[in-house]
Amino acid sequence: MDLGEVFPIFFIILISYLIGSTPIAFLAGKWIKGIDLRHYGSGTISGSMVFEHVAKWVIIPVGIFDIFKGSIAALLGIKLTGEPLLAAFAGLTAVIGHNWPVFLNFTGGRGLSPFMGVLLVLFPPGVLWMLAFLAIGYLLGDSAPWSLVSLASLPILNKFLNGLAIINLSAIAIILITLIKRLEANRRPLPQDGIERKKVILLRLLFDRDIQNHKEWINRVP
Repeated sequence: MDLGEVFPIFFIILISYLIGSTPIAFLAGKWIKGIDLRHYGSGTISGSMVFEHVAKWVIIPVGIFDIFKGSIAALLGIKLTGEPLLAAFAGLTAVIGHNWPVFLNFTGGRGLSPFMGVLLVLFPPGVLWMLAFLAIGYLLGDSAPWSLVSLASLPILNKFLNGLAIINLSAIAIILITLIKRLEANRRPLPQDGIERKKVILLRLLFDRDIQNHKEWINRVP
């Protein structure tokens, strides 16, 4: 592989990460409400926390922006290489930027929105699939476990619709990224007590929170 082949890949990785790192939810909290979302609710830089602590209508522009971060990165990969593999890789790099943004000391969101943006480019039915599961979770009062179900079952839909093989690998990758981010939780410390530590780890992995009560968790304030 010569320099002419390496540079476009390096460029895609760098730009995709920076696109993903753009913290629009954080900026919305600062500009509209004058708050730092990292200290509210789950502490994630996400549309859901904008919905809960900034203004409900703001989730629309924030959500669209976060989705298109993944789409732009995937399209960049397609444009420069013509390869779905590179497009998926670029999109996942944007997800990593969203979850660990350089502009916010690597404290970010959970990556579902930019991943839906990747699917919008490479496998549009997957977006509706994820939204359906998230809607179920919303109606039942907690979308965190249902988001994992949507990702874990995505390869089934992909096989049924004869989608690209890279979608299956992308689903596995985003599950791993999501679980790592939930466990890392923007460097929120774990309890010192061993039993409590195990309990919190399980809650983070399954429900993306440190306590049992979902409403109490998302309504936290400094």
